[in-house]
Amino acid sequence: MRLLLNWILSAVAVWVVAHLVSGVYVSGWKSALIAALVIGFINATIGLVLKVITFPLTLVTLGLFWLVINALMLELASALLSPGFQVHGFLAAFLGAIVLSLVNMLLKGIVMPKKDSN
Repeated sequence: MRLLLNWILSAVAVWVVAHLVSGVYVSGWKSALIAALVIGFINATIGLVLKVITFPLTLVTLGLFWLVINALMLELASALLSPGFQVHGFLAAFLGAIVLSLVNMLLKGIVMPKKDSN
């Protein structure tokens, strides 16, 4: 149940990003759900490998290079899912990755708050 809720919240975040960031387009809710699934899969596989390989560069840039990797993952998802989900240009992908992370974190904090360990 938690996985399904996480997927729906990620789709809502993709939908919000498409409305807030110029250059990111999603054609509807079905495309947002598919995009959330593909973005999650890409980040869990290719993104994880890239983050491990580029960890020294990430340390030097104080973590900012991870934003570049996330932008590249959005562009890859866009290439796989066009025309339902499109990202036009690296700047849109970069801003979209930042907004997507923030919106996802906010939605999950509201809907799925962490339980107290007390």
